[in-house]
Amino acid sequence: MSNGTSRPPMHARRFVLATDLDGTFLGGSDADRRRLYDWIEDNRQTVGLIFVTGRDPKFIAELCDGGVPWPEYVIGDVGTTIAKVDDRQITPIAALERDISDTWNDAGNRVRAALDGHPGLALQPTEFRFRVSYDLDPEAFRPDAHDIVAELGHDSLVSDNKYFDVLPRGISKGPSLRKLVAHLEIEEDRVLAAGDTLNDLSMLVSGLPAVAVGGSEPELLSHVETVPTVYAAEAVGAAGILEAIAYRHQHPVPKGD
Repeated sequence: MSNGTSRPPMHARRFVLATDLDGTFLGGSDADRRRLYDWIEDNRQTVGLIFVTGRDPKFIAELCDGGVPWPEYVIGDVGTTIAKVDDRQITPIAALERDISDTWNDAGNRVRAALDGHPGLALQPTEFRFRVSYDLDPEAFRPDAHDIVAELGHDSLVSDNKYFDVLPRGISKGPSLRKLVAHLEIEEDRVLAAGDTLNDLSMLVSGLPAVAVGGSEPELLSHVETVPTVYAAEAVGAAGILEAIAYRHQHPVPKGD
C-alpha cells in the first residue's frame, strides 16, 4: 500500500492520529484493533496516520506488511527518525533530521564504550542511527547510568521499566512530532497523540490533544493527570484511541460491540 495519490494532503484531513505502537495502536483485543484499523482504512480521505514509536523502520515495514495499516509518516527510534512513507518505503526526511544528526554527532561508539558492562543494561543488537538502546533489568540496574549519559551530553530515558534509551539531548517523541506537524502545516487541534509508557510522555505533554490509553504505565499517568490536554481513557489500547476520538469529537467513530 502506498500513500495514495488521490488522498488529500495531511493538513486537509479532518483528523490525524499520531500513535505509539506497543500497548497503544497494537494494544487491546483483536476485535478492538480490527475495529480501529478498518475504520482508518475506510476513512483515509479524512483520517491521517502517523506512527510515533520506539521501533525502527525495518520493524514497522514488517508489521505493516503483516496487515497493520501503513502510516503516511513515521517518527521512529524514540523520536530520532522522522520519515515519509511512500509505496511501502520509509524514507527519512533529511531537512527534519539535520539537527538530530548534528546533536548526536556520531556518538554511538562513545555511548556504548561508556556503558559497557554497566549493571542491568544489555545492549540491543540493532545499529540505530542516532540513539543507543538497552534492555533493562530493574533489579540489577544502577541509576548512575543516567549520570554517565548526562556527562556525555545526551539524554537517557527509561520506559516500561525494561528499556533504557540514550538519545540526543532535547530529542524525543514530542519535539519530533511537533516538528513534523508544523512541517506538514496540520492544525494542532486536528491531531491526537496516543501513548501508554514514559517514552510517550514528551508527546503527550507537548500541547497537542492527547490520550493515555487504558492500561498505561502508572508513572506516566501520574505525570499527566493534571495536564489539561491529556485525556485518560478507560479502554485499553486501540479501543482507548477510539474512545478519545469520540470524547474529543474529532471525527465520527464506530461504536463498540
